[in-house]
This record gives sequence, structure tokens and C-alpha cells, in this order.
Amino acid sequence: MPLKIAIAQINATVGDLAGNAARILDFAERAQQQGADLLLTPELALSGYPPEDLLLRNDFYAACTGELNSLASRLPGISVLVGHPEKRAGKCYNAATLLSGGERRGTYHKQRLPSYEVFDEERYFESGSGPCVLTINGVRCGINICADVWEAGAADRARAAGAEILLVLNASPYHIGKRERRTAVLRARVASTGLPMVYANLAGGQDELVFDGGSFALDSRGELCRQLPQFAEDLGLVEFADGDLIAGEIAEAPCREAEVYQALVLGVRDYLGKNGFPGAIIGLSGGIDSALTLCIAVDALGADKVRAVMMPSPYTAELSLSESREMVRLLGVRYDEIPIEAAMTTFAALLEAQFAGLAADTTEENLQARIRGTILMALSNKTGSLVLTTGNKSEMAVGYCTLYGDMAGGFAVIKDIVKTLVYRLARWRNTRSYVIPEKIITRPPSAELKPGQTDQDSLPPYAILDDIVEAYMVKELSPREIIAQGHSPADVRRVVHLLKISEYKRRQAPVGIRVTQRGFGKDWRYPITNRYRDPY
Repeated sequence: MPLKIAIAQINATVGDLAGNAARILDFAERAQQQGADLLLTPELALSGYPPEDLLLRNDFYAACTGELNSLASRLPGISVLVGHPEKRAGKCYNAATLLSGGERRGTYHKQRLPSYEVFDEERYFESGSGPCVLTINGVRCGINICADVWEAGAADRARAAGAEILLVLNASPYHIGKRERRTAVLRARVASTGLPMVYANLAGGQDELVFDGGSFALDSRGELCRQLPQFAEDLGLVEFADGDLIAGEIAEAPCREAEVYQALVLGVRDYLGKNGFPGAIIGLSGGIDSALTLCIAVDALGADKVRAVMMPSPYTAELSLSESREMVRLLGVRYDEIPIEAAMTTFAALLEAQFAGLAADTTEENLQARIRGTILMALSNKTGSLVLTTGNKSEMAVGYCTLYGDMAGGFAVIKDIVKTLVYRLARWRNTRSYVIPEKIITRPPSAELKPGQTDQDSLPPYAILDDIVEAYMVKELSPREIIAQGHSPADVRRVVHLLKISEYKRRQAPVGIRVTQRGFGKDWRYPITNRYRDPY
């Protein structure tokens, strides 16, 4: 008998147990109307992922159990495999339970608990001890959860226990290249087991993480037979008949720039939406970073929920003002200009006696950034809207940013986007509709905190800087290995030194969206007080 499986690619919210259950129920009703026998939900769909230290609370597990039982009693005549946390006999598990006919029909406990990159599951859960094969509509279905399929073992045990197909619940966060990597990993499991597999992934933003969905199914030959779109909720059906999955609709994969841009849009929309902020405020500078951030905010929230503020100083170029005015006209957002020269003069007078006999330096430059940060935070406090900071990963890496200045805000949209990628994303966005004036993209980058200033007065060219940061931070190459790749010893020494001494700043930066395999967030944990020096 055929088994029609519906994939519930849902956007769960951590801790919103009733809301998540209602979402699962809605998907179950829609799946039943489309003739599905089984609904497959993502990992920890009932609680949201990752619940982090909520998983240390007994009352949280009790609430999850209560909501799971309530959901079972309300489901229509369709089986639903639900991801949820479970506490049993004093031990905590990452679980998946089959609900059918108002009852629990069986529960699987995740066996492989990742504790790397952004994952910390060994802190919370015990490992499951064996396979779980459940018969649904006459088909023996093996159950795995996310990391179980990233290595051999759990899938093989399901096969040995008689599974004909493997159902995989996932909360797999996005980073560049992750979609292709998931497909390759699942193909390896298909090759080793001979089992067709259905992979349901979470979709949505959760703090710094973005879950991109992109759920899919592979037949017993490892051929892609169903692919859901990325970065959106979706319900997709796939049919198992005569021992294999039948080919269905394949969503087209976006280009790399489109994929990253969609991740940023989803991250902004969910961070503000799930936390109840009415809108966003962005300090415009006339530069590429704030321009890209403004575009992302408008695409995520709508122009009516975004406010742009330009705060010119005596060093602000007329080009910065004219192009910012043109950009807000193109986007249709509220725009205000608040000159800061009077505040600069006031601070100079206040500090004149303290600074007597000392030459002007970055102190005066940083004061300008902090004046702007103060203004933005005042507007945020008064309106309730969240300030989106505009610093990129290249700047965050080397500390080319000002504490309580341009770092002041609630969410760092492009915190994990290196400068060279900022330019690529800006150009890609303009292919959809022209909203970033060309002069903003082509002008030399500058903080405009003193006459004639450019970023390259203080930093190597961004192509060089970004390559060194990628090699040292993401690939974890040593300075010697980076130099061996062709970079000058002086550039490598300078960038690595700046990266290390800037850790104290990054610890005080707002949370931001992670799109690479290693961002300055949950998966970067270097000490601030640190006397280790890399050998050269």
C-alpha cells in the first residue's frame, strides 16, 4: 500500500508551545486534505530550536509533555511525527513521537548529540540507545533526528531493524554551502543503507541562527525526488510506493547571493517579529554597509516599518547626503537628517581642559560615532523600534568599529558578511530593482570621521583582509600557512594581531545573523584575556 508523506517545513518559535502546536495542527489538517497519511515535522518542532537553557528546567519539560498530549487529542485522522524534548526516568532526550488516533504510538530518542559549531546538545540531552521502526500504513518507517544521519551508525541500525524508508527530523541551521552539504551527506547514508530518505527541516530565524528549510527527499538510488524551497514555510508531499519514493516537484535553487540575501531578510523579519518590535531604525552614512542594511530591512519588514536617519558632521561629503536622499526616495522610507556639529562642539568644550596639550586622534573620531549612537538609541527608546547596526564581518574582525558608537544597537544584520560579499549582495539586490545608487557602490569606503579619510588608510585592501580573516578564523589555518598561500607576512601579522586584540569589542556587540560556517557568535569562543601568540 502506498504511503503519502507530507513534509511540514514550519517556522517554530522557541518557547511558544501553544503556537507551535497550533502550527503543527494546521499543517496536519492541510496535509490530510491533500490525502497524506503521515505528517513529518522538524526536530524539536513543538518547543522550537534551540531551546538552550530552557532545557534545564523541569517545568519546561512538563509543559512540553502537556502540549504534546493536547495536540494528540486534537489531530485529525492523520499520523503525525512530532519533534519534542522529553524527560523520562530522570533523563532528558531529544525525541520524536508518532501521534495517531489520539495516542502516542512510539518514541525515538536522538542518538548523536552534536557539540560543535553552534550546537551544545551534550549539555542538555542523553543519547538514545537504539533504533525505532514504526509501521505506518503498512510501511516500516525508521526514524532519525538530524545529526544521526551525518555519520554512519544510526541509519544502519534502522535498516537492520527492518526499516523500508528513513524519516529524518531536522533543525539544521543555514550557512553558505550547507544545502549542498546536506544533500551529499544524505546521499552517503542512502548509499550505505539502500533506504530512501525524507528530510524535513525547520524554516525561520532564531536569534543569530537562520533555518533555511530546503527540505528534500532522496530515492533509494540517491536521486533527488522532492525539494522544497528555502527560507519559507511550506508543505510538500512525497509518495512511497513499491519500495521507493516517487519523483515529485523540485524547487529551483537560488544563486549564492540570492540565498544569502534571503537568509538575512528572514533573520531580520523573525528577530523583530518574534520579539515584538514595531519597526527598525537605521543610521545611514552614505556608504555601502548602511545601504545594504537598509535594503534588507525594507525587504524584511516593509518600507512603512523602517526609518532611516542621516547624521552629517562637518566631514560628511555632499555625495553621502545626495546619494542617501536618493536611496530613501527609491525605497520610500521615512528619512530624517540630524546634524551633529553642535553636539561635537559641545563635547569639545566640555573636554577642552581634560584634553589640553594632547593632539587630536581617534578619540575625537570616536566621539562622533558615539554621538550618532546616542541619537539612534534615543529614537529607539522613544518609539520602541529597534536600531539595526550596519557593521560588517571584516570590520568586526579587526575592530574597525566604535564601542557605544556604530556598534550601538539591538541587532547586527551584516555582522557575518565580509566586505567583499557586501558589494556582491548590493549588486545582486539592484538586479531585482534599482534601489542602491551606483555611486554608493563605486565610491571608496570611508568612515568620514576626518578629512579625506578612507578605510584603506587603516586596513589592507578588503580582498586581502577578507581572505586572511577567512583563512585564520573559518579554516583555522596558522599564520605560516596563510603566508604560504601568498599573503605578505606584514599583512598577515597585522590582521591576526587586530583580530585578537578586538575580542573585547566583539563580546559587547549585538547579536547578529550567522551565514558562514563560523561567525562571531555562538561558535567563536576565544578568551579576551589571552597572551598566546601564534608562531610565524
